[in-house]
Amino acid sequence: MNQNFVKRIGKEIEEIKASGLYKTERIISSPQGAEITVNGKTVLNFCANNYLGLSSHPKVIEAAYRAIASHGYGMSSVRFICGTQDIHKELEQTLSQFLGTEDTILYAACFDANGGVFEPLFNEGDAIISDALNHASIIDGVRLCKGQRFRYEHNNMDDLETKLKEAAGCRSRIIVTDGVFSMDGTIAQLDKICELVDRYDSIIMIDECHASGFMGKTGRGTHEYRGVMGRIDIITGTLGKALGGASGGFISGRKEIIDLLRQRSRPYLFSNTLAPSITGASIAVLNMLSETTELRDKLERNTKYFRTKMTEAGFDIKPGEHPIVPIMLYDAVVAQNFASKLLDEGIYVIGFFFPVVPKGQARIRVQLSAAHDQHHLDKAIVAFTKIGKELKVLK
Repeated sequence: MNQNFVKRIGKEIEEIKASGLYKTERIISSPQGAEITVNGKTVLNFCANNYLGLSSHPKVIEAAYRAIASHGYGMSSVRFICGTQDIHKELEQTLSQFLGTEDTILYAACFDANGGVFEPLFNEGDAIISDALNHASIIDGVRLCKGQRFRYEHNNMDDLETKLKEAAGCRSRIIVTDGVFSMDGTIAQLDKICELVDRYDSIIMIDECHASGFMGKTGRGTHEYRGVMGRIDIITGTLGKALGGASGGFISGRKEIIDLLRQRSRPYLFSNTLAPSITGASIAVLNMLSETTELRDKLERNTKYFRTKMTEAGFDIKPGEHPIVPIMLYDAVVAQNFASKLLDEGIYVIGFFFPVVPKGQARIRVQLSAAHDQHHLDKAIVAFTKIGKELKVLK
């Protein structure tokens, strides 16, 4: 192997470590839940996307077992060759009904969905107008497309309207935004965006990875939360967060759009079919969420309680209603040390810093779950307060 190349990479790693930005993965040896075993120690988990506590729910696991028994371990193929089973079509139909759309197409992950949605639908005559803080998968998907690129200031409707006017000569104009932004928990102003969509004869796409299953009164997502169901052209999302927590992604929307993606979307055409166990379990999850809002209601209560108590304790928290709760620390090293000391207290969280968030915006991102009970929340609040005083984050 070329030693000069290896030395260069090694030097870059050392520079990352020296700057305090090196990310260390901890080993979990238990199922996902409110309590997990990390490095041999039982801790409370506040950094998972397990919003509804379904990652190890008995009904979900049972459904996964049933799907393996009836449909096998995997299809060893892409869908248009020999990889589509009846349960894949059933899951697509169930997702469409849940989201209020006409059709849905499954992907191995939402990163693949966002990577495969733009290139088949848009070319150099079209405009893609993207929120400045959109997820990396959207950014990469746009890069794969020849469409003209416009970026509007985060959540700024005036700047979005300016970009729509600048792109007036384009064949199609699509506004692309996260439904919920993963670092801040900011909820997109879809009601105002839809007004602009109608005014400027454009279309809209939202990424619902941090929304599907619990945002809105019945958990349909940000479009339900903002009162614009039926007005969204393209919805992308994941099965790997609130909807069971395994893997898999989807694109849902107008029938004609989904039909064209089946013909030309490269991640769909050249990636293996979603595993039967995940497919069967995801159907069970959506059926559960259609029967009752009990889990999303508990998550909402947990979110309000934690946000209120942490604010009263004196922490700098970005305001909002989402179970993503950013505890702002600003300094990367402080965020690392804070998370490490919390682990010693039995609280598992992760410090976020550049390049995941902008420089000077380091934080601990707490993620709440319906799996948490109030005594879990109270223990975390006590631990945060203790370490906050120790590190002089709190006065």
